[in-house]
Amino acid sequence: MSRVNLILITTFFFFTGYFVAGVSKTGNSTEDEYSYMKLFTDALQIVKEHYVEEPSMKKLIYGALKGMLTSLDPFSTFLSPEHYKEFMSETEGHFGGVGIEISMEKGRPIVVAPIDGTPAFKAGIKPGDIIIAINDEDTFNMTIIDVVKKIRGKPGTKVKLTILRKGEDKPLKVEIERAIIKIESVRYTKYGDIGYIKLSQFQHGTSLDLKKAIKELKQEGVKGFVLDLRNDPGGLLSEAVKVSDVFLPKGKLIVYTKGRKGEIERYTAKTDPYISEDIPLVVLINKGSASASEIVTGALQDHGRATVVGEKSFGKASVQNIVPLEDGSAIKLTIAYYYTPSGRLINKKGIKPDIEVSMSEEEQRELAETVRKMKIEGNGAKVILLPDIDKQLKKAIELIRKGGRTKRAA
Repeated sequence: MSRVNLILITTFFFFTGYFVAGVSKTGNSTEDEYSYMKLFTDALQIVKEHYVEEPSMKKLIYGALKGMLTSLDPFSTFLSPEHYKEFMSETEGHFGGVGIEISMEKGRPIVVAPIDGTPAFKAGIKPGDIIIAINDEDTFNMTIIDVVKKIRGKPGTKVKLTILRKGEDKPLKVEIERAIIKIESVRYTKYGDIGYIKLSQFQHGTSLDLKKAIKELKQEGVKGFVLDLRNDPGGLLSEAVKVSDVFLPKGKLIVYTKGRKGEIERYTAKTDPYISEDIPLVVLINKGSASASEIVTGALQDHGRATVVGEKSFGKASVQNIVPLEDGSAIKLTIAYYYTPSGRLINKKGIKPDIEVSMSEEEQRELAETVRKMKIEGNGAKVILLPDIDKQLKKAIELIRKGGRTKRAA
């Protein structure tokens, strides 16, 4: 069986190079595993012989695998060959849909973040929105894969989402036109003598694009950087490590994982910092910052390399392993948690900023509407900075101009 070396840590996924198949014969379980295996095969045989129509063995086994994995937690699942291909296409930053990252909470899909510039972002979808129906079909107890499949579709067609939003008295219905989603993971600009870099997602080449952005901004004479990870739902672990490596000294611990049997792997900085440690750095986060974003934030915060400003992050630190099966399908299984360098487990807790700057729903709505309007009227690809109405960005700029940062030793 081939293995996948790609490691993902989005709100959905986290790859690692380790999986053991088969029925365990060790551990503290007192259950008679053989009797339960016999129970399964007996039920399968009964269905096969007595169901009113001739059943498809493939459909039965796929259904059983799907039920088995989803009974564990919201992130473990079975991927059919079709879903596995779609899943792999996302790591390249090019796929069809509306542009939202979702998780599952209490049997319902919840928006982690709309990806900047996508149809979902333009439609006003927000982190924390609970999707209660897709095209008027109730989402309760759907798997995350089923939710994604129903939201996606042919570019140009529309999907109707019914959402519950905190602060609203009744559900909102939002119709979004699907499009080919091509994510530009790194965008940047300059605000006076301050370099601003926005990471939308951690995908192949993000760290290289980050270095190019830093190089160009340094040539323009910037004296500090804002790294904006707000509404960044994550991506590849390898890129999260490389992005952290850009700012941290060689040998510094970035993140480590622990499974049921102890520590699995440690990830450290492999090169010298790409920018001097004397250059001020502020990281912006909010409740849409998840997984890979939280790894970078946690590493820079623990080592005192950056001041973290904004709101508490999402809190996704579970580790999934995905292994392709012989027929082109795959299994995704939670096998560990990741920890920040100081040993913090932020799963379901999130990362607390050094300086908390919250934005009300009204302030967020005003900012989003202003940005959307400016993108429609101008160049949709450019980064728009509005510190007058973006309180979090305004605070970051103030801190950099003061030249200070919070110190925290790991």
